[in-house]
Amino acid sequence: MRVKICGITSPEHALVAAASGADYLGFIFAPSKRRVTPEQAKALVGTVRDAGYLTPIIGLFVNETTAQMVQTVHDVGIDIIQLHGNEPFELLDALPIMPIWRALHLQGAAHESAWLQHTNNHVTMLVDAYVPDSYGGTGVRADWEAAAKLAAQRDIVLAGGLNPSNVREAIKTVKPWCVDVSSGVERAGYKDNGLITAFIDLAKQER
Repeated sequence: MRVKICGITSPEHALVAAASGADYLGFIFAPSKRRVTPEQAKALVGTVRDAGYLTPIIGLFVNETTAQMVQTVHDVGIDIIQLHGNEPFELLDALPIMPIWRALHLQGAAHESAWLQHTNNHVTMLVDAYVPDSYGGTGVRADWEAAAKLAAQRDIVLAGGLNPSNVREAIKTVKPWCVDVSSGVERAGYKDNGLITAFIDLAKQER
């Protein structure tokens, strides 16, 4: 099972995640207590690369301008863009041709329907929990039933409320292509090395 550790803000946690076998490292460039600047993210990526890890880097954006996203991708060395706001499907035409993860809440929102109606080889759907007035990182569990239906049709990333105690059940129930965690590997709002390692180990016990 592929694993993404998101909301990384320190070199220590970036290295622990990479060393523990994380398949993706996520950095947040949107309003959040886990937000990093492009300069901070570039330094974190440099630390990971200097240690010899080639773990792909995901940049999470929420309703950001195309120009800013493109600049951040270039400056930081981002491999995958994660769109986590109300971005319209038409935005794809303005973005670089590179892997895109599109967050969905599966609540019937108009901006989500166009994404669901199209199949693009470089776009992967990410299912997160629906929380009013929030774009993610809440620790609330996603709708596993709806996620499982989508996972039966295409590869998806499952996010929302995952942690070491439920990740194996989530994988068995939803059968996602990848699992994504942020708050679920934190204690008192900060990443915890033991929880990061445990989450990765448990997720990778499932196929």
